[in-house]
Amino acid sequence: MKKILFPTDFSDVSQNAFIYALKLAEVLNAEIITLHVYAVDSPQFIDISAYLQKIYGRKELRDFENYKDEIPVLRSIAEANNLSHIPIKNVLIQGNLIAEILKFSKNEKIDIIVTGTKGITQLRQIFFGTTTTKIMDEAQTTVLAIPAKCQFHAIDKILFTTRYHIDDIEILKKVNDLAKLLNAHIDCLNIKPPHKAYNNDFIVDFKNVFKDQNVAFHSVISDDVEGSILNFIQQNQINMIAVYTRHKGFFEKLFQVSLSKKLAIDINIPFLSVK
Repeated sequence: MKKILFPTDFSDVSQNAFIYALKLAEVLNAEIITLHVYAVDSPQFIDISAYLQKIYGRKELRDFENYKDEIPVLRSIAEANNLSHIPIKNVLIQGNLIAEILKFSKNEKIDIIVTGTKGITQLRQIFFGTTTTKIMDEAQTTVLAIPAKCQFHAIDKILFTTRYHIDDIEILKKVNDLAKLLNAHIDCLNIKPPHKAYNNDFIVDFKNVFKDQNVAFHSVISDDVEGSILNFIQQNQINMIAVYTRHKGFFEKLFQVSLSKKLAIDINIPFLSVK
């Protein structure tokens, strides 16, 4: 059985993302492990051991009580979506949020991390500088991020951004494996600046590898990377974006693009980071 890790702070954002985790668990035949990480504020005078013990004790008890109260909420979400049969385990850990998520994911051999994130207008700002960005950059597994305003819809059209480089083929195979489970179509999109010599790189190889699959290939010449992606999403009713995470810091660099136009639009679809 595959494992889905669901870090949660029990906010509305997390609860909304939990529906995606449940639906994904159903198609993957996976169990969900919810993970709540809490930090203990260090007192100014750490040499007073008795005082320190009391501080930690009260904090841990308070977090445990909050955690205990919120678990039934997640189970009620599963029941409301007729997914109460999905196996769910719950873990409470004290420590640094990102470090504990990464460590837990590695130790437990997690297959995919599903997390909620606060969506912000403009594509480059959705994950930039957030916890989600750091998890996507540093995790050794696939991460599915769900923006705050993203209401659940069946995923049937996936956008895969690519340079049509040969190393993208293996990543696209991973995305295609998921797409087949979801009965989804994949649109591959490559955006090239006008001043660059235009060619399709290994697009012929892509078409040969995926000739019998539900995959289409597109190339757009534009300086406006963000605008082109947004336009494609709107015009083609895309309901998930998939991106190959090439290196540490990839997402921060990806979304630091100059905007040739301001689009007053929220990206309210899931974002899949594939390693």
